[in-house]
Amino acid sequence: MKYVDEFRNGDYAKTLVRLIQKLTKKKINIMEICGSHTMAIFRYGIKDILPSNIRLISGPGCPVCVTSQGYIDTALELSLSREVIIATFGDMIRVPGTKTSLMKRKAEGADIKIVYSPMDALTLAENNPLKKVVFLSVGFETTTPITAITILEAKKRGVKNIFFLTSNKMVPPVMRTLVEDKELNITGFLLPGNVSAIIGKKPYEFLSSEYNVSGVVTGFEPLDILKGLKVLIDIINNNASVIVNEYKRVVRDEGNVTALRYIKEVFEVTDSTWRGIGNIEKSGYKINTEYEQFDAVKQFNINYKECDSSSECRCGDILKGKITPIECSLFKKACTPDHPVGSCMVSYEGVCAAYYKFLNT
Repeated sequence: MKYVDEFRNGDYAKTLVRLIQKLTKKKINIMEICGSHTMAIFRYGIKDILPSNIRLISGPGCPVCVTSQGYIDTALELSLSREVIIATFGDMIRVPGTKTSLMKRKAEGADIKIVYSPMDALTLAENNPLKKVVFLSVGFETTTPITAITILEAKKRGVKNIFFLTSNKMVPPVMRTLVEDKELNITGFLLPGNVSAIIGKKPYEFLSSEYNVSGVVTGFEPLDILKGLKVLIDIINNNASVIVNEYKRVVRDEGNVTALRYIKEVFEVTDSTWRGIGNIEKSGYKINTEYEQFDAVKQFNINYKECDSSSECRCGDILKGKITPIECSLFKKACTPDHPVGSCMVSYEGVCAAYYKFLNT
């Protein structure tokens, strides 16, 4: 398959692995900051072929996983109203709130619709003018532009019964929090190709200039990841500090200027709570005053409280890369994909889900 098979060449992969194994004897901790990277690393067995001195750490790269429990509880409360239709992506309905989940609430009769795009929610609102449609807008910079475009389109069409409960987050600020955690001792990052396609390379440069930590933007095929690792390890081994774009077939250094313009027009930067990590300054987006008619928080007078998940669930430590899922007492016991206790087991991109699917423990 053109443009796919080229990045799954077994012979070249073996060459890259041999080069990586010869690069250094230093102990290096590399964090991948994207759930798609996490799944690809497990799927292709990349951890198993690296030398023992190279440690890959899975970070908080899954937007569903880091969505706060207070947000889920708010969505659950809104679903109790007969006037409201909740529109959400499929993986969100299984994320546990304090007492229940959207899936269980749907089974009890709540009007909860699975959609594949915010634009589907807009259509839902147009087709149900007597209902209030609330779209659960969750995601990183990758999906924030389409929410912005949908809000602009809703205003253009004069649709007044659609609202957005936003939990859109920014990746670079959480990386600052992680690199400042001395317990993690991160020496380099594999940077997410999908997020970088929107924001470009510049937002990561504080890592090298302020913390002497390097990063490489890379894609999601096995050769992408191996090449990214090879470049990153070589940089670290030479005691350099730089951000490199190794995904140039998709990512421009300046990012997607049009997508960034849409985000800037509709959203403003705000503090945001990350599940298991806490509040991070200027790490999220909220709808600005010009478009506040679509802001569910303001239109429903929402003032939700933040809370943690089950005291036994160690999603927070897993999201920070401090432990692996195997070290959580609930993993594969009380917590499974069919009965998730924590958000990391819900999403396809969740670390616990990856361990459950690919590791025999």
